[in-house]
Amino acid sequence: MASQILYSVDEGAGIARVTLDRPERRNALNRALVEELKEALTLAESDERVRVIVIAGAGPAFCAGADLRELQQAVEAGPDVSLAEAQALGDLFILIRKIEKPVVALVHGQALAGGAGLATACDLVLARSDVRLGYPEVRLGFVPAMVMAILRRSLGEKRAFEMIALGDSIDADTAYRFGLVNRVFEAESFDREAAAFLETLASRSASAVALSKRLLYQIEGASFEAAIHEGAQVNVIARETDDCREGVRRFLERADR
Repeated sequence: MASQILYSVDEGAGIARVTLDRPERRNALNRALVEELKEALTLAESDERVRVIVIAGAGPAFCAGADLRELQQAVEAGPDVSLAEAQALGDLFILIRKIEKPVVALVHGQALAGGAGLATACDLVLARSDVRLGYPEVRLGFVPAMVMAILRRSLGEKRAFEMIALGDSIDADTAYRFGLVNRVFEAESFDREAAAFLETLASRSASAVALSKRLLYQIEGASFEAAIHEGAQVNVIARETDDCREGVRRFLERADR
């Protein structure tokens, strides 16, 4: 991995950890970091040892958003360069959704603007109790455009518009109540409780989790009838997996005792 990303795999637990490593810039997202992050996620997806992928941030913040110095340079270079910068971040969000393995954000400190978008683009978000999460772009006359699709799905229209129009940050408990994070752990127990959560997730059937993730996102926007039909197809695929056959066998053996 290149210098702005730390990458490691816990083979015993089946967990790949991808850490943003620009602590001096609060892990602000520049083009190089975005590309390295995509490379690391692709590597973890292809690694047979890995069952769960974690995205974390080094230093006091998870990610403070886009690197404003680079953003200014892109603006000065013209709309074509700005579009390429925006699309690169969008491609990262799309990649996270397409990866079959669950991607979990471990969020602490600040998760702002594109950093909040990166967290909520993940399948699951575990937050430390000290986190501040928000989309302050409007305060700069900017728009949180690349995260709009995520926010609308996660929060609904009115709550999403409130967050992006006011540009306020919210604490971990409010983010949990809004549905932006899955779990909140106290700072002193965050590492331990997050590790336990990740190990539990990694212990689940990899094929069942992958099929579940694919189906969940695939039926978005589908009619009820179409979603049911798609679910039936995935049901058939799941029944043919080794995990399902072994799981059913074990269950029946216990039931017969």
